[in-house]
Amino acid sequence: MAKIALVTGASSGFGRLIASDLAHAGHTAYASMRETAGKNAATVAEIAEQAKREAIDLRTVDLDVQDEASIAAAVEAIVAEHGRIDVLVHNAGHMVYGPTGAFSVEQLAQHYDVNVLGTHRVNQAVLPHMRGAGAGLLIWVSSSSVAGGVPPLLGPYFAAKAGMDALAVCYAKELAPFGIETAIVVPGAFTKGTNHFAHAGEPANRDVADTYAAGYPDGFFDRMRDALAATIPDDADPGEVARAVARIVDLPTGTRPLRTMIDPASDGSAVSFAVIDRVREQFLDRIGFPELLRPAG
Repeated sequence: MAKIALVTGASSGFGRLIASDLAHAGHTAYASMRETAGKNAATVAEIAEQAKREAIDLRTVDLDVQDEASIAAAVEAIVAEHGRIDVLVHNAGHMVYGPTGAFSVEQLAQHYDVNVLGTHRVNQAVLPHMRGAGAGLLIWVSSSSVAGGVPPLLGPYFAAKAGMDALAVCYAKELAPFGIETAIVVPGAFTKGTNHFAHAGEPANRDVADTYAAGYPDGFFDRMRDALAATIPDDADPGEVARAVARIVDLPTGTRPLRTMIDPASDGSAVSFAVIDRVREQFLDRIGFPELLRPAG
């Protein structure tokens, strides 16, 4: 059965790939983004042309994960058109690069707001419809950094992704009695095809950043970025993340894995997450609530 899917942060990168692959799989996919009549107007036109050219049901909707009114309007428009939202993909996020101590408190709060609180805002708008239907699927795009290798100079991003992953795990248990399933997709580092580094934010406290730079060996910032990029095989394909999401959506309810790894750099997170998730499963069983590991019904 074709599903109605909403993908956040879908103007580029993983989000756009995910929305496109879901549409190619026969679903109605809404690629959401900010400023569809402004800076993303060209992207909206490109997606409309792609949908026509490839004969897929790929649409756009204006949605800012930091704006509750924008989220409500987008969700209401989709539900008015289709009567439901079956799949919500939490992809919206932003990366920053630089010494953690050089980012202002306001920058960290803003970064957390986009990467973590944004998912909560969208959930609050979508979940009433899923609870009413007694069914639904949340897919969260996490990061291998939550449990794998953690290089320096990406601290605010890694901290935010860890917060989002923890929120996903907690939501999973609380939504299971309502028949709502959770899947967490965990990409490793992809330096091509996602624009993460190209669009990464920089520290506001330039004097502090310069102090760090002076204390590091020459070229430290660039060498760290290059070293991270060097862990990625030349044939690493960010499209595999989108294909994984499409496969998860098409699986029968109750059979979807909680966590799916796509980590070409092999940073160790696959090993760590296997242990972490198993410990959590065993704890639920120990306290007498194993049924929360799968959606009701």
